[in-house]
Amino acid sequence: MDKQQWTKPQPMWLEDTSLPSFDELKEDTSTDVAVIGGGITGITTAYLLAKQGKQVILLDSDHLLNGTTGHTTAKVTAQHGLIYYELMKHFGTEEASLYYQAQMSAFSLIEELIQKYDISCDWKKEDALLYATTNKGALKLDQEYEAYRKIGIEGSLNESLPFDVEVKKALVMHNQARFHPLKYLSALVEEFIKLGGEIYENTKATDLKEGSKLEIHTGSGAIVTCDKAVSCSHFPFYDGKGFYFSRMYAERSYLMAIEPEREIPDGMYLSVDEPKRTIRTAEYNGKPILLVGGESHKTGMGVNTSFHYNAIEEFAAQTFGIKKKLFQWSAQDLTTLDKVPYIGPITRRNDRVFIATGFRKWGMTNGTLAAQLISQSVAGEDSLFHSLFKPSRFKTDPSMKQFLSQNFDVAVHLVEGKLELVADRPQNLKKGEGLVVQWKGERAGAFKDEEDQIHLLDTTCTHMGCEVEWNDAERSWDCPCHGSRFSFDGTVMEGPADQPLMKIAFPYPEQQQITSDEINAEEEQPDQL
Repeated sequence: MDKQQWTKPQPMWLEDTSLPSFDELKEDTSTDVAVIGGGITGITTAYLLAKQGKQVILLDSDHLLNGTTGHTTAKVTAQHGLIYYELMKHFGTEEASLYYQAQMSAFSLIEELIQKYDISCDWKKEDALLYATTNKGALKLDQEYEAYRKIGIEGSLNESLPFDVEVKKALVMHNQARFHPLKYLSALVEEFIKLGGEIYENTKATDLKEGSKLEIHTGSGAIVTCDKAVSCSHFPFYDGKGFYFSRMYAERSYLMAIEPEREIPDGMYLSVDEPKRTIRTAEYNGKPILLVGGESHKTGMGVNTSFHYNAIEEFAAQTFGIKKKLFQWSAQDLTTLDKVPYIGPITRRNDRVFIATGFRKWGMTNGTLAAQLISQSVAGEDSLFHSLFKPSRFKTDPSMKQFLSQNFDVAVHLVEGKLELVADRPQNLKKGEGLVVQWKGERAGAFKDEEDQIHLLDTTCTHMGCEVEWNDAERSWDCPCHGSRFSFDGTVMEGPADQPLMKIAFPYPEQQQITSDEINAEEEQPDQL
């Protein structure tokens, strides 16, 4: 990638949606329920609670819908990859059926709200398909189809796809849907405000204190006092001794919007073999377009991240032809130990603080489901779905295996990062380039901006001390241990970290008019103790 022509990845959804803006919270306030996170989960939860007559305040650390929800593929479906056969193995047929019913309950709520408020959001019913390009993948689809039959899911097996990809088999889940998530959610925001709800943007929740009342502390110093609190902030802003950083892992995936040369197929598609590919139709400026994506990898553990966009573009060009490339963006998603989201009380003994996280890329239905379950819990209601999704669960199989694997990976990266030998130097950077470098004998992170200023940082993640890696496509520093992300200047972009990377003083040639030899001499001087 030409560094000087780099442009910030921009999701299509944010381009053609006008969202209201809200003030930062600057004074202490109180409410019945505080909801933290302005994505589909937080907005839907706030709306449902306000419908119950609760006084609700919604806080977002940035702007509404600028996080994972604004970067989604926006498939509204219960077909969450190869999940039902696995759920039957580990949970049983009844629990697998409950998972499907829960997703379709969320699906129905979205459709109901669209009809109730006459929301124009490009809602369209389409089939969802999983497809296999290998014999191994085809066998997995046979197993998944058998699970469909036992659970009672309306589906079928096909032998081909309506576009130029050779497949062994395809599994259809009928009557699913896709939509424009921000057009849908902006309408819910309006309804929430009409119900008396309050929204504050650029208000980061930094901590929660538990006493007779809950106190949510914010970065501005303002405190929200409430009876109940709901964390819908992707990664929980408050851990509450639930150790969620050790019970989930983060993955990044990539998406591209194109105007194709060939005919656009109906349906939503996802491959079960590697490399993963996801495909769905959409509309932009009155024209039908395609969203093509995939290339999932654990955060901080991919190859040069620009490679992933290039791979998707090559696949799209070969399969559909590209008349025009419109947008490209990426998203980060969290996966739990057993692949079922954590929705409910943060711990077994705490019925005042709720979390919703670990949606595994399926946030449209899981986020809506979380809003349903949590609003029911706040109202003192219960349902068959609560026990399946409760965060305090621990299924020995597969949770123990995944827990050990995930935390072994953390230990490996913690050690490898500390022992890594680095040869590059910050003064060798080109404009727009970021690298792990050596400075005064230590590992550091460096980025040179368009004004020739070098931003030098300690690469030690402020969460648990792993070493972050440079993400070239997003211009961010990503942690391979727990998925924290930092901007090129060290600012926290995504948790669990809540403190920025430490900045390291560096002499800037354009400011101090010193030579490269002088910079090298400066580097050779040890830090004074």
